[in-house]
Amino acid sequence: MISEALITKTALRTIEIEAKTLNALKSSINASFVDCVQAIYECNGRLVVTGVGKSALVGQKIVATLNSTGTPSLFMHAADAIHGDLGMIQAEDFVLCISKSGETPEIKVLVPFLKNLGSPIIGMVSKLDSYLGQQARYVLHTPVPQEADPNNLAPTASTTAQAAMGDALATALLALRGFTPKDFAQFHPGGALGKQLYLRVHDLYPQNEKPAVQLEDSIQRAILEMTSKRLGATAVLSREGALRGIITDGDLRRMLERGQDINGLHARDIMSSTPKVIQEDEMAAKALQLMRKNSITQLIVIDGEGRYLGFVHLHDLIREGLI
Repeated sequence: MISEALITKTALRTIEIEAKTLNALKSSINASFVDCVQAIYECNGRLVVTGVGKSALVGQKIVATLNSTGTPSLFMHAADAIHGDLGMIQAEDFVLCISKSGETPEIKVLVPFLKNLGSPIIGMVSKLDSYLGQQARYVLHTPVPQEADPNNLAPTASTTAQAAMGDALATALLALRGFTPKDFAQFHPGGALGKQLYLRVHDLYPQNEKPAVQLEDSIQRAILEMTSKRLGATAVLSREGALRGIITDGDLRRMLERGQDINGLHARDIMSSTPKVIQEDEMAAKALQLMRKNSITQLIVIDGEGRYLGFVHLHDLIREGLI
């Protein structure tokens, strides 16, 4: 029979140990950490990250984070390094070696070769007096009093500390580089995240029809325009083409609920004279924010001088994966 108490106790213990490990990591953000960050920032090459086992997996994640935040990086498995992959290291590269113990056999074999190449070594290590801790030019200390598993064996708290130190390294470098959301978007053009950062309203509205009626047009004319353009709304313009309002499906329903005779009504009689608008150069994410705030499904798109350009619809944002 499954013991719910044992499951809960073990899971909570794991979280508590890893939380303590992360809290202890604060003491490692010191002068040695600052020197390491400054050296990488001033480096004209790349940061090559290496390790074996779980440390290698953490290293791959660190590389992905560094690359996406403006620090050119690549991963080199420590076991493969001495079988040809050392060739990927260039003259001005730094090498970050990740090892909890600092005594990993593959790392101990690799370090002399790295020194022979003249590559500055950064050691991310739990034990400062270990081989790697002593051989590295810079040390990122990730102290781990105990692993989180009941046997104190499986890499758990140690990999949590390594990942957090990698994030601290990446974000410190990001801050030094003045990395902006625009820069971030350059490296994340795909997926919802990228689209939130670069997709603009002018990328969307031209795909839609451009429904419009004039102030004096009949309600029948407005209904036909809304139906044919399939956006659930139409802009209302003056004879000169200036935007004066909007008629939506909701406006039509409210008119029918009042029992009004549509034969004598014109567009100006049921329109909203304060339509929600957005400029064509605004981010698509802002359009979504405005729709949510006002509980609507479309916005009128205008140019910098307030001229009517078209509609952006909630369906456009859904299609692009922003929702």
